[in-house]
Formats: sequence, structure tokens, C-alpha cells
Amino acid sequence: MDVLWEADEPMIASEIVKAREDLNVNTVQAALRSLVKKNYIEVADIVYSGTVLSRRYKTLITKEDYTNSIETDLNKILHNPSLFAHYIDQIDDLDLITRLEGIINKRKEDLSQ
Repeated sequence: MDVLWEADEPMIASEIVKAREDLNVNTVQAALRSLVKKNYIEVADIVYSGTVLSRRYKTLITKEDYTNSIETDLNKILHNPSLFAHYIDQIDDLDLITRLEGIINKRKEDLSQ
């Protein structure tokens, strides 16, 4: 999303990969499909990239609205104990679990005062 927000015009997947070399085209294409389904981006037009027709994508949501959307989704997870537990069960990093535990314990202390 950052690449699309920073772009002056709609971009095709290969241009996004060129803008961020840590990405690969398969990952970008999967992310673009997901973002289209969520109505965060849309196909602006179809253009030739060399001899191949390619979709160019543009954002439909501002960076601020996107951040707020993620925050809302995260809030739903945090306020649903069984859903939160599901995500905690997916963590295999003991250091991360320890840091999260510290954050929770600090919050408990703050609330009890």
C-alpha cells in the first residue's frame, strides 16, 4: 500500500516490485488481489507492459483511513478473548510471548492503581 500511496499514478505489479526490491511479484500479486477484495484498491486501467496486458492499480483509501481500519480490526480481536487466544496460539517465539506478557502485566498494574 505504501508504494501505491507514494506513486504519482497507478502502478502494475512489476513496478511495485521494482519500487521495493524486498518483494517478489507473486507476493505482490496475491496482496493486490486481497486488497481489491477488501476495496482498498481498484484496477485503474489495463495497459501494455512490453507485449503483455497488465492491470494498473490505484488506492481507494487514504493511509489514515487504512490505519484506522486496521486499528478497528485489531480492537475487535483484542476484545474477543477466544479470538485473541487463537492468535496467541499461533506465536512460536518465546521472546515475543514474554514481551507480550510484560505488556499485559504492566497494564494490569496500571489498572489496579
